[in-house]
Amino acid sequence: MALILFLAFSLFLQGALGITHGDIVCEQLPTHLCSFSIASNGRRCVLENYVSPMDRKTEYECKTSQVAVDIMQEWIETDDCIRACGVDRQSVGISSDALLQPHFTAKLCSPACYHNCPNIVDLYFNLALGEGVYLSDLCDVQRSNPKRAMREFRSNGAASGPMGAAPMGSLSAGEHYYEIGYAPAEAPMYY
Repeated sequence: MALILFLAFSLFLQGALGITHGDIVCEQLPTHLCSFSIASNGRRCVLENYVSPMDRKTEYECKTSQVAVDIMQEWIETDDCIRACGVDRQSVGISSDALLQPHFTAKLCSPACYHNCPNIVDLYFNLALGEGVYLSDLCDVQRSNPKRAMREFRSNGAASGPMGAAPMGSLSAGEHYYEIGYAPAEAPMYY
């Protein structure tokens, strides 16, 4: 009986996570699991919004981005990491601007996130690197002097504009933040 319940639960969980025959396909993921997931092909999933032509309502869908991740595949981020790192699954797009927020950077650099959530850390490592900043250096400064960390990040040319990724519903129709990630020669391993 326990085996039957286990198998039934496994099949239910696979269906809920959009897994078909062991594969994760971004377009098959429910929108509440899209952000911070990685498909079986190693591409990041990104939540996008559009206006429905039928009723002119803003709708959301999970799409495969062009950003490939070398260190992991078939990854749906845990709720523990979402909370520990201070990210939001309902974000449309992602931006390095979140690194300008001291509260966000403190959560990202916390041991609970930095040492236990390699997917999120890798993502923000690449975003910081795109701004000319090493996340490990930013976190070292963040731990010792948070105000100095923000000054240094801003002085390195971090993009200005809205802070953080936009929650669902805050972007107008057709508006998107740029897609996530860069491709550094060496990404950190945080397992």
